[in-house]
Amino acid sequence: MGRASLSFLILLTIGFFFATYNLVAMIMHYRSIGKWAHDDSDGQIFLDPVTEMPEDVKKAKNAKMPFHVALTATDAPYSKWQCRIMYYWYKKKKDLPGSEMGGFTRILHSGKPDNLMDEIPTTVVDPLPAGLDQGYVVLNRPWAFVQWLEKASIEEEYILMAEPDHVFINPLPNLARGGLPAAFPFFYIKPADHESIIRKYYPEEKGPVTNVDPIGNSPVIIKKELLEKIAPTWMNISLKMKRDQETDKAFGWVLEMYAYAVASALHDVQHILRKDFMVQPPWDLATGKNFIIHYTYGCDYNLKGELTYGKIGEWRFDKRSYLGGPMPRNLALPPRGVPESVVTLVKMVNEATANIPNWDTE
Repeated sequence: MGRASLSFLILLTIGFFFATYNLVAMIMHYRSIGKWAHDDSDGQIFLDPVTEMPEDVKKAKNAKMPFHVALTATDAPYSKWQCRIMYYWYKKKKDLPGSEMGGFTRILHSGKPDNLMDEIPTTVVDPLPAGLDQGYVVLNRPWAFVQWLEKASIEEEYILMAEPDHVFINPLPNLARGGLPAAFPFFYIKPADHESIIRKYYPEEKGPVTNVDPIGNSPVIIKKELLEKIAPTWMNISLKMKRDQETDKAFGWVLEMYAYAVASALHDVQHILRKDFMVQPPWDLATGKNFIIHYTYGCDYNLKGELTYGKIGEWRFDKRSYLGGPMPRNLALPPRGVPESVVTLVKMVNEATANIPNWDTE
């Protein structure tokens, strides 16, 4: 071998070493801040999943990964009508091209059957013992999942944790990759801003606070075996947080969301963060290629189509206007100029209520 050839091989080896070293360093950096994931299907690594999944990261060809859709609910009229609309759109989107939705379960944590048992596939579980939720009914959610996972026979390997106020706008594929769950990043879940509180439940030896993802439990698509490990911890952390006055005051109505994020981190589970998982009117203006509408916020507008958030509008859509029973059919559409996301939401609600039999039943 000539000297030139030998020099070329040495340079090639050195270049490969540094390229490999830099790749490993980059992976370790992103792992430390919760922004990397690995796809077992082809061994590729992708970074910054806060944006859409890169096009070069694909599942194995023709591989389908169905997931079971599960939501927790009560027997209150307010919960029932939301579940009926949600289930209507699940059925409409389930079998469309691109969907990997499998079975469906409403996990009813009221302890007894209700009048929707024949309409929506339902498993009845027990509520928390009286007084334990301290009036924060959402604490029943992790306990409901613990019971359901213990007693149910679930065919699918993955589970989507959804909520009654979700509407499927596009067929939903399985967004999880390589065993890593997928979740929606909430702008108001900020573990790093509450480090002293997070450290009460996530000790320093587990790693940086940035390991705690900015998520809640829903929407999340996760392997059943992972959720079986996380759910009891999620329940216990939720109860512990609620008993701690400082934590309860700081986290308020999103306490249970923080509890899920912390519980996941305690089990060394991090999530692929998908902004396209969900839109939340009125802040998100268009539905686009996103998958779910979450109508948790009130939508208030004047007749010029201008948002009047914080003030009841001349036109409004707010689920809390119907705490006592189902909304009327054929709601008025919003004025001209209101964002497409809000218009689409009202049209989808109207379609569901027009086609669900006995809609006025509480």
